[in-house]
Amino acid sequence: MTSRYRVEYALKTHRRDQFIEWIKGLLAVPFVLYSQPTGVFETNGFNVTQMSEEAHRRYAEIMRDIEVMVDDQLTHQLDFSRVPSKLKLLVPTIGNFFTRLPLEAAFKFQDRKRYISSRRFVSPSFNDVRLILNTAQLMAVTTHGSLRLATFDGDVTLYDDGQSLEPTSPVIPRMLDLMRKNVKIGIVTAAGYTTADQYYARLHGLLDAIASSTILTPQQRQNIIIMGGEANYLFEFSPTSPHLLSPVPRERWLTAEMASWSDSGIAALLDVAEAALRDCIKNMHLPATLMRKDRAVGIIPRDPAVRIPRESLEETVLVVQKILELSVGGRDFDNKVVPFCAFNGGRDVFVDIGDKSWGVSVCQQWFGNGNGSTSDGEGDRIRPEQTLHVGDQFLSAGSNDFKARSVSTTAWIASPAETVELLDELADFMGKKLS
Repeated sequence: MTSRYRVEYALKTHRRDQFIEWIKGLLAVPFVLYSQPTGVFETNGFNVTQMSEEAHRRYAEIMRDIEVMVDDQLTHQLDFSRVPSKLKLLVPTIGNFFTRLPLEAAFKFQDRKRYISSRRFVSPSFNDVRLILNTAQLMAVTTHGSLRLATFDGDVTLYDDGQSLEPTSPVIPRMLDLMRKNVKIGIVTAAGYTTADQYYARLHGLLDAIASSTILTPQQRQNIIIMGGEANYLFEFSPTSPHLLSPVPRERWLTAEMASWSDSGIAALLDVAEAALRDCIKNMHLPATLMRKDRAVGIIPRDPAVRIPRESLEETVLVVQKILELSVGGRDFDNKVVPFCAFNGGRDVFVDIGDKSWGVSVCQQWFGNGNGSTSDGEGDRIRPEQTLHVGDQFLSAGSNDFKARSVSTTAWIASPAETVELLDELADFMGKKLS
């Protein structure tokens, strides 16, 4: 039984975020030591308020200590030190940071909302830590920095899975408010449509609101682009187009690195992915059919009413990813020949050319260069510390928002309702800076 447990645990590591799990483990210690689950029943004068205050103090101390470790990590990054930071030693999977993280202040902010310190039976959770990190990142790019670009995933971030952004969505006025404040917007979605009408069908509520807005100037209306297929199809806002979007030719927006990807290399990678997907359909008897596009290949349910089990989708992602790694000579985010992204879309599995790090990079270049002008130089690109990507898929494998961490700051949400809360927080912090 022990060996089987270890095998299963190892196979589930792709379902974890090691940094969040590590923080959660640190916060569990004062919870165990200072929580008083029986305090409400006892008559010995124990004060539950005192317990809450002590837990709050200890949690805040831990978050401040982690904040110092993040500062140390930033110093190591700036010095290009070959000696790992203390945080890197403790959490080997940690990536680079683009900003400081005011974690103590963020914890106090979330504790006022979620009353984490007042809980006696439920220790600080994964979601508690995730939201604290989100708040810290918002504080960093607003009160401690300058936010110029916000990019968003589509499904589960702006609208429910498989649905559309309807005119009644509460996220729309908040996105318009960002545009009014001259923050550029990029919607970086896995949906790989080649025509404007299909994106309009998914985003019509937002696009119509922009077109009819009385608070946006004509220039501010241009401060939104749609990047489809992760990093393959770019559309800009066009008030005179039937669907309010116009496709942008690739030669106008491809980065220098992306322009080096050959058509033959792309076709060869998709051929390997297609063969692997066919094997998964056969070996796991999936009720799925294959779909090949010019820049992607995937499987979708044969019957839209049937859901393929999550475990089967994840197995398919990991199998295809491993086959591609062995075939093209490197992991998806290490492969410099033709980068790819294999991900679980909730109802399907797709392999796209490029990934969201490239999609966000295109947004940074496009707006940094003045809406796709031919002005020269990487120096005009919007920097990672001025960019916030909001998405729902940030686990290490089969999750396409994960890659955005390499080129921008990020916020991890779990539903469109959380996106609304996040944007309200963002507006609050931006207002404090403006005042």
